[in-house]
Amino acid sequence: MVYFYLIAAGALLPILNNFFPIFEKGYSWWLAPILYVVFLFGLMLIQIGLMFLVFAVVSPNSTSKRATKFYRFMVKYSLPLIIWLAKVKINVTGIDPDDVPKDRKMLFVCNHQHDFDPAVIFSVFPDNEIGFIGKKDIIKKLPFIAKIMKLLGGLFIDRENDREAAKTIIEATRILKEEKSSIGLFPEGYTSKTCELLPFRNGGFKMALKAKVPIVVCVINNTRAIPKRMCRLTTKVDFKIVDVIYPEAFEGMNTAEIGDMIHEKMENAYNEIRNR
Repeated sequence: MVYFYLIAAGALLPILNNFFPIFEKGYSWWLAPILYVVFLFGLMLIQIGLMFLVFAVVSPNSTSKRATKFYRFMVKYSLPLIIWLAKVKINVTGIDPDDVPKDRKMLFVCNHQHDFDPAVIFSVFPDNEIGFIGKKDIIKKLPFIAKIMKLLGGLFIDRENDREAAKTIIEATRILKEEKSSIGLFPEGYTSKTCELLPFRNGGFKMALKAKVPIVVCVINNTRAIPKRMCRLTTKVDFKIVDVIYPEAFEGMNTAEIGDMIHEKMENAYNEIRNR
């Protein structure tokens, strides 16, 4: 996407020259590069601004299939620019993202270090139509982000209320069964302040059991460093696609057994990327 803007900014220079012959002036040697940079960042900021404007003005209940598809389109082509401008470099290892099926809905699970984690996952899997399950607290603390999550098919879970949490799991299971979207889940339940892998809340794995969908196991590292370095220094984020576990592999298991299996896979992969 960035390459498109590099080319578009360059194309604007000869167009501008048709109206203002800048290349015929003696100062064109320094003006042309400056205009190129202005056009480049101007085009990027226009697109990002348009995306946020769309999410700001639409109703949080505008979640029809066509509307959600449009919102996903906006995020797909705007998020790479945000990540590039934030100077975040995502190093993807393990299974190739192109080898993760896009023709079926799945449960994506990953450890959780920072609120930036979903943006990284969206970037790695731009065509998998993932709706994330987030803490209910986000609605009050980050209302605009909560609105974007909802418009992209996300759900909110009350971790302190078992009955309400169960309702969210049931709704997410229905979404998977009806193939409306894939579901993104952070099974630790909370962000890890120490970046160590926390114990899992295994109830979320009921979604994969009931809907009989594959589980995509991922690990992420170093997103907690992004806010401190954003737009100033490059932040390398390691992301590993550990495994795609198909329903046949966990048929007959309970959620605790599935959780233990995935926790072990994630812990091994997580230690590997952290100790490089």
